[in-house]
Amino acid sequence: MSKIVRKSYFSPNVVELEIEAPLIAKARRAGHFVIVRVDEKGERIPLTIASSDIAKGTITLVVQQMGVSSRKLCALEVGDSILDLVGPLGKATHIENFGTVVCAGGGVGVAPLLPIVEALKKAGNRVITVLAARTKELVILEEEMRKHSDEVIVMTDDGSYGTKGLVTEGIESVIKREHVDLCVTIGPAVMMKFVSKLTERYEIPTVASLNTIMVDGTGMCGACRVTVGGKTKFVCVDGPEFDAHQVDFDEMLMRLSAYRDEEQEAKNAL
Repeated sequence: MSKIVRKSYFSPNVVELEIEAPLIAKARRAGHFVIVRVDEKGERIPLTIASSDIAKGTITLVVQQMGVSSRKLCALEVGDSILDLVGPLGKATHIENFGTVVCAGGGVGVAPLLPIVEALKKAGNRVITVLAARTKELVILEEEMRKHSDEVIVMTDDGSYGTKGLVTEGIESVIKREHVDLCVTIGPAVMMKFVSKLTERYEIPTVASLNTIMVDGTGMCGACRVTVGGKTKFVCVDGPEFDAHQVDFDEMLMRLSAYRDEEQEAKNAL
């Protein structure tokens, strides 16, 4: 059992939870994720660790209410406990001094991007972070990103905050003015697909985190199969980060819709 010690809202549907997990807090690295099971009847939910506090023995997760299980998790309050919390899982992000790195996050993908930005900055990189959201209200962790970035560019679809436009426009504005050695992107699959297409055109190595497709998180279910460089990979055990230019994003987008009908039935049953 893992107790929730803090809860806050970024928006009505996006919740930040700080949870007691001293061993995970001590062992986790940028890119790691955990598996959460709310109760005995709950499904396993893979969530990337946004941050940890070793002194307090806690980890922080950012959860978007989507299906039944994520809604159950977000409904918990401070003092409530989660039945199962397993991790850290997955392969940690490869961190070194690359030079200038553009980190692009969309929606709640900004949360798992935060520890990567922090680690890249500590390694001596020049870090330019591009945050993207539909509206100002959906921009998250901007202040935290500014603490660890040399520059933060905010893009909103409706122009209500920052610059009006897509994440790719923000990235390209950086590419056109200075040399970029690496791009890291986390967000909706369709966003990562077009970020990859952009950076491939400019021959910039790009890493994409495919955590959104995971289900079981241990390589047992096979639901997170993706094709990378013509070979089958399992996101949860081989990733979750891959060379974006080698990922078959069209296949991944089709796989993401595999359980749509079942998810809707579960919602209707509530």
